[in-house]
Amino acid sequence: MYLTETHLQVRDMARDFADQVIRPVAEELDREEKFPAGLYDEMAKLGLFGIGVPEALGGPGFDTLTYALVMEELSRGYASVADQCGLLELISTLLVRHGTPAQQALLGDILSMKTKVAYCITEPEAGTDVSGIRTTAVADGEGWILNGGKIWIHNAPVADLAFVLARTDKEAGNRGMSIFIVDLHSAGVTRGPKEHKMGQRASQVGGLDFKDVRLGAGALLGQPGRGFHMMMSVLDKGRVGIAALAVGIAQAGLEAAVDYAGQRRQFGKSISEFQGVQWLLADMARDIEAARLLVQSAAVKIDRGEDATKACSMAKCFAGDMAVQRTADAVQVFGGSGYIRGFEVERLYRDAKITQIYEGTQQIQRMIIARELLKKGARS
Repeated sequence: MYLTETHLQVRDMARDFADQVIRPVAEELDREEKFPAGLYDEMAKLGLFGIGVPEALGGPGFDTLTYALVMEELSRGYASVADQCGLLELISTLLVRHGTPAQQALLGDILSMKTKVAYCITEPEAGTDVSGIRTTAVADGEGWILNGGKIWIHNAPVADLAFVLARTDKEAGNRGMSIFIVDLHSAGVTRGPKEHKMGQRASQVGGLDFKDVRLGAGALLGQPGRGFHMMMSVLDKGRVGIAALAVGIAQAGLEAAVDYAGQRRQFGKSISEFQGVQWLLADMARDIEAARLLVQSAAVKIDRGEDATKACSMAKCFAGDMAVQRTADAVQVFGGSGYIRGFEVERLYRDAKITQIYEGTQQIQRMIIARELLKKGARS
């Protein structure tokens, strides 16, 4: 419906990489919570980071639909790996849209994974409610002094650069926030311990504390006071990415369930012959395809420059809920084996849960959808 020959070629390349390189090590990465630096080096050489970065700035210059296809296929291999791709897409999008030439020069090392990055919004009192952030950056001569802390930050234990949302005007609400590019090896930066998570365990997550960190004038990304709006401007694309990631998790569960149903025998025949199992598989396939089409539709809206907010929230909300429900069904097909560590579906079930939480919870997505409906009407 939407896919060109280029889309199919990139999708198939990502699919082959997931099958041949990612899936064989996924169980080990999950078990040992490893940061797969070597694997990311291979992905960088294939151009799987910064998918939307224009060729003039060192990227492949692909569209949002291509990004969604790549995210789904990488997630079929292991969602933590897709998560790294999604993180770099958000950071690179911010740099492309708002960076100075000097800041955009960072893209080369970021996309090659020579420089590891972190996207820093969340704080103890500011999760869903971004307006509650307390980290501050105070003007000091030509530069700034940064104070505060962030929690649950992807890549915090390993990152070199952080893109930090901080309050620069306490009286201006959402218009009083700015984004700063912070060298995490600077004096005054402290890293918290790596968190041990339910799922996507190879994604490194932790806290960052900033105490009187001195930043030069060149650390400010974009216009002062526009940080909240800049961060929010990339969320539509981010939600498409997470929705695609959720589809990939569920697709891996379906593939495992179909294979197992054909092999497992009970009462003298394959369990695939039982109607109850057949209905589980059919419902899984139906909902995965529905989620995939929602994702691709939202991606195309972004690429066409259309108002995509409602479509992106619908895709993320549906795909995340679907991934949790349908990976639970995959565990059900496996029976007791599906509850045992080492079976892929057990990991997929754990990996799926976070898709209902990050990039805006499912409850927030429903609020956004309702707001868009009430503001713009029920017609698409």
